[in-house]
Amino acid sequence: MAKAVTIKVKLVSSADTGYYYVSKKNSRTMTDKLSKKKYDPIAKKHVEFREAKIK
Repeated sequence: MAKAVTIKVKLVSSADTGYYYVSKKNSRTMTDKLSKKKYDPIAKKHVEFREAKIK
């Protein structure tokens, strides 16, 4: 059976609050690490979230 093209990634807050989002990305077209600016409710502001491995 073929491997899935989209994979789930964990987006961890750069504010070190421990808050994270779970998102999907296409592993064939986006080979670099995913980074998005999203809202962190613990820090109460928009911060950068970076990709981490789901354990």
